[in-house]
Amino acid sequence: MDLVRGTHRRYNPLLQEWVLCSPERVERPWQGQLEEPESLDRSSYDPGCYLCPGNSRAGGARNPSYASTFVFDNDFPALLPAPVAPSDDGRGLLLARPETGCCRVVCFSPRHDQSLGRMEVDGIRAVVECWAEETARLAASNRVAYVQVFENKGAAMGCSNPHPHGQIWATASVPSLPARSLSSQRGYCAEHGSDLLGDYLERELREAERVVCENQHWVALVPFWAVWPFETLVLPRRRVADLPSLSSDERTALADILKRLNTRYDNLFGCPFPYSMGWRPRPTDGQEHAYCRLHALYYPPLLRSARIRKFLVGYEMMGEAQRDITPEDAAERLRRAAELHGGDGA
Repeated sequence: MDLVRGTHRRYNPLLQEWVLCSPERVERPWQGQLEEPESLDRSSYDPGCYLCPGNSRAGGARNPSYASTFVFDNDFPALLPAPVAPSDDGRGLLLARPETGCCRVVCFSPRHDQSLGRMEVDGIRAVVECWAEETARLAASNRVAYVQVFENKGAAMGCSNPHPHGQIWATASVPSLPARSLSSQRGYCAEHGSDLLGDYLERELREAERVVCENQHWVALVPFWAVWPFETLVLPRRRVADLPSLSSDERTALADILKRLNTRYDNLFGCPFPYSMGWRPRPTDGQEHAYCRLHALYYPPLLRSARIRKFLVGYEMMGEAQRDITPEDAAERLRRAAELHGGDGA
């Protein structure tokens, strides 16, 4: 089968679903929506930003004059500590269950003009440390089943503030997509006696076709089953199940790989590259989960340039996910992006 030009479907073993890959479609003319790319140049401090040091937030609290990472409870959380009453019609047609938890905001840097791609490795290392500490602290609560660390970057991904920040949501239940991924990993381990992502990583390292960048402890690659044009998967070489379990060397190496990957993204189209990124760890139930390997997923929407994005509509919403450029082509373009606009920071 010609995976470079021919239309085909690729299987995602984590979510047990298929992705339609149609590389010929990238040649079609475009008269659709054009994004207005954000500028890479911003002031290091914005007096109107509710996340900058010393400024007041919308909820009335004032930020301290922080000099590194800064974490606080979201002033407008999606999760609340008090449960609501469940509802069930007896047939599962009108079923509702209470969900409790908390939402935290993590400011990566006091500088308004920074991002993970523009920060120094030491600064990103502080972010990694914060993720690990917050995960461990939230996991200690017997009311938390899962801790989701994520970042939405850019207005194209619904980010309401350009100040570099992410979020951490702790939930009483394991969310649907991580639950599906965990189930797939559990089943694979039961059948093969090894972890799914570990075996997949070995295969990718042998072929090297979809690897974007790597170091002693981490690998960033475009997954074989990627949906978004420049989607990437960040994997530890060692089987480790969550952020708190990373060694000091692995945390420093993670900061390095995040710097290199995010710089490649910004270099690719010469703009602050929008994306949604999140970590997939084991549940916070105190179990080992030997089948689970920690990983991060990057979902960026840009397709051909800083002004053209991928939309999941039509067939994607009614049928199954579909992509235009092959993962192999995306990986090659991201590798080349290290050489654009001043290098990748390595």
